[in-house]
Amino acid sequence: MPIQSHHPVLRWLLISAGLLCTALGIIGIFVPLLPTTPFLLLAAACFARSSERFHCWLVNHSHLGPMIRGYLDGSGIPLRAKRTAITLVWLTLPPSALLLVPPVWAKALLILLAIGITWYLLRLPTLQEGP
Repeated sequence: MPIQSHHPVLRWLLISAGLLCTALGIIGIFVPLLPTTPFLLLAAACFARSSERFHCWLVNHSHLGPMIRGYLDGSGIPLRAKRTAITLVWLTLPPSALLLVPPVWAKALLILLAIGITWYLLRLPTLQEGP
């Protein structure tokens, strides 16, 4: 577990960000285009640096925990989470680059970012579902 921050303002900000990400992750369970697993991973990272109690609660939660434990222990992330993340990357970044961002360097950066995120996600192990 990473070293926790002892600075009270930073700790408060990390806990707040973790709670917000947890809430967004829970909402993402019910809203199809809102990703769940990335928000829960971000929440776990925030809690790991700010609150051992919140981190343990999230990682050991009966419904939320399995979505992030596989990533944290290296066994992988669910295939559905990979598909959703990659789909959302390609539904948002390239159209933004081509339609909304004027500078050519920014367009290229967004396309390279989409490629990089996709490459990273594809390299992650896929969590094998039970029988």
